[in-house]
Amino acid sequence: MTDTTTHVWPGLRYVDAPAALDFLVRAFGFVETARYPGGEPNSVGHAELRWPAGGGIMLGSPRTDSVLRDLPAGTGSVYIVSDDVDALFARAVAAGATVVRGLADEEYGSRGFTVRDPEGVYWSFGTYRGE
Repeated sequence: MTDTTTHVWPGLRYVDAPAALDFLVRAFGFVETARYPGGEPNSVGHAELRWPAGGGIMLGSPRTDSVLRDLPAGTGSVYIVSDDVDALFARAVAAGATVVRGLADEEYGSRGFTVRDPEGVYWSFGTYRGE
């Protein structure tokens, strides 16, 4: 039996976490599974987004009481496996993602791309699933 529990959760901080959540769902196809309000107006205390093929990320607004309080908002890099990077690239560009590296075939057999979201986080998508 395969364990489908997500064991790795990258954590990100966004100045405008509500807008980031909406963008990540629209641009990349994440599924929002949790969103809890933060202590400030228009803030997110904690949110979870699932990747349809498995895995997920957590994100929220900067908080002074968080162990991640020194992590600058809008920083980070995440790699996600996708079987259809061409369609995902078109979707991301249509949603306003900034292209850092366009679609490319790699010498190790992967096809992928890298974009940045509106706050600057790098998102790489590719067909490479690891060794």
